[in-house]
Amino acid sequence: MHVLIAGSSGFLGSHLTSSLRRHGHTVTTLVRREARSPHEQQWDPYAGAMPPGALAGVDVVVNLAGSPTAGNPHSRAWARALLESRVTTTRVLAEAVAAADHPPRFLAGNGISYYGDHGAEPLTEAAASRGDALLTEVTKAWQAATAPASEAGAKVCVLRTAPVMDRHSPPLKQLLPVFKAGLGARLGSGTQHMPMISLRDWLGGVSFLAESHDVGGPFNLCCPDTPTNAEFTQALADSLGRRARLAAPAWVLGRAGGRMSPELLGSVNARPDALERAGYDFRDQDVRDVVASALG
Repeated sequence: MHVLIAGSSGFLGSHLTSSLRRHGHTVTTLVRREARSPHEQQWDPYAGAMPPGALAGVDVVVNLAGSPTAGNPHSRAWARALLESRVTTTRVLAEAVAAADHPPRFLAGNGISYYGDHGAEPLTEAAASRGDALLTEVTKAWQAATAPASEAGAKVCVLRTAPVMDRHSPPLKQLLPVFKAGLGARLGSGTQHMPMISLRDWLGGVSFLAESHDVGGPFNLCCPDTPTNAEFTQALADSLGRRARLAAPAWVLGRAGGRMSPELLGSVNARPDALERAGYDFRDQDVRDVVASALG
């Protein structure tokens, strides 16, 4: 299988590239600079369309490109870059997929924030999007940018990814020193559901979708048993042999987080229904599995 990946220099992209190559697949990475090897292809998504024939012989296109979600939540420039980087790269790749003689499958990065705050209600991929939080609005526009590919008849998988837990990457990388110091705290009441996924299940799930010729649509990439924030806080503290009896007041988080505060205080009780029905078996079912995998 020949896979073309945008966003391969990021944490998830670099791990996916390595994983696919270890399993015998050919991977070409899209780079903004001049290509330095036969396994790279230069592109500039902000210059317009992909070069003619760029997708010749490609079986699967994966887009993980986008500016970092970590930034100043009160900055309009940061919010604009967050949106435009994702929509532009997705649209350019979707149009290239649509224009190909034999349209490859398209795995389009996205986020679990698509759903917005639904309280304790279990959310499968059929659930509606709710609210106008920043990342909810971004994910809706991000998904809409895949339209040229799906309208051309290509198989499109929208990867509604929850925070991927690994000690070498945010958010866990930033949380570990705090929890090790005994300063771990739940966010607000802690009753809000907080979807997450281990790195090995994210890689396994995306690879499974890349290799599955007959699946398409949105896919929740999260562990099957979504914890509350309080459950996550306790699980992480326990794994480090520390206590976590503090609480960060909701009003402080709301003021400091600005348009990103719904990501801390909103509740998304997501379920990976579509991925499980397609046949993927999760290795990490719940928060304690995820934390153990992330710290292992």
